[in-house]
Amino acid sequence: MTIEAILQATLAVASVGLAVFCIVLARRLRRLNDLETGLGGAIAVMAAEVDRLEKAIIAARDEAKSASEALAAEVARSRNERAHWDLRRKIVDAAAPPTSPAGSRRLRKRAEVADA
Repeated sequence: MTIEAILQATLAVASVGLAVFCIVLARRLRRLNDLETGLGGAIAVMAAEVDRLEKAIIAARDEAKSASEALAAEVARSRNERAHWDLRRKIVDAAAPPTSPAGSRRLRKRAEVADA
C-alpha cells in the first residue's frame, strides 16, 4: 500500500464521517425549527406577543395623551373659575362698608331704636 492509497482511504473515511455528522446535524436543526414543539414555535409565539404588546403600548400611550389633554383643559377651566370667584369676592369686599366693632354696636342700637 502506498502513501497515496492511505491518504485516499483516510479521505474517504473522513468524508463518510462528515456525511454522518451532516445528517445528524440536519435532523437536529429540523427538530429545533419545528413550529409545533421546537425553538421555532417559541420564537413565533414570542414574535406574536411582541406585536400584541406593541399595540397595547400604542393604545395606552394614546389613552394617556387624551387623558392628559382633558386634564389640562379641566385645570385651565378651574383656574378661570378661581379667578372669577376671586374677582367676585374683591368686588363684594370693595362694595361693603368697612365694619368696626364700634360701628356694629351703633348699627345695633339704631336697629333697637327703630324697632321700639
